[in-house]
Amino acid sequence: QVRLVESGGGLVQPGGSLRLSCAVSGSFFSINAMGWYRRAPGKQRELVATITSGGNTEYADSVKGRFTISRDNANDTVYLQMNSLKPEDTAVYYCHARITFNYWGQGTQVTVSS
Repeated sequence: QVRLVESGGGLVQPGGSLRLSCAVSGSFFSINAMGWYRRAPGKQRELVATITSGGNTEYADSVKGRFTISRDNANDTVYLQMNSLKPEDTAVYYCHARITFNYWGQGTQVTVSS
């Protein structure tokens, strides 16, 4: 069974930074793409950033230049460094891993507010 555990969410003021982490555990051979999605109140879930096993990245236009996704393949962990946070970044952030199937974390709340 594959399990994704996120950490690092919280409350931060506008302009501040947070770093999310997601550790993948369980029985599998390798992880293909990993990524972060978010769901803001009253909105659909949207892609934030993804990273392939080879390190190729993709970002939503709204976070380009502010967020950085990275992964530690040796420890099956993906990170999201979020800088210059804005109130509109407030959402529940979900970790995603594509192995044989798609797997999701339980979500971590990020609130940007003064």
